[in-house]
Amino acid sequence: MSPTKPSNNYQRIYATVRRVPEGKVATYGQIAVLADLPGHARQVGYALNALNDDTVPWHRIINAQGRVSQRSEPGWDGYQRSRLEAEGIVFSDRGVIDLKRFRWQG
Repeated sequence: MSPTKPSNNYQRIYATVRRVPEGKVATYGQIAVLADLPGHARQVGYALNALNDDTVPWHRIINAQGRVSQRSEPGWDGYQRSRLEAEGIVFSDRGVIDLKRFRWQG
């Protein structure tokens, strides 16, 4: 267990997510590694769920299968998808993003 407070971890996560450029995506696990929190992909999800800051492009973070993760609030997954499509991200007919093409290399 890291001695770092969760709020500090969240700030590291947010700083990392801010680096993901428009038109690219990253996975929860990728953000965890880049924020020096390997193995804490769920914490990335929790941090983004707690977010109340429009300067963090939360919509660019997807799951390892290249999909938008389901949200507890109806409609948010569709909202995330529409924001990604507006940035030029293409989804397959099955709702999957080609990570070889659109994954940010950080």
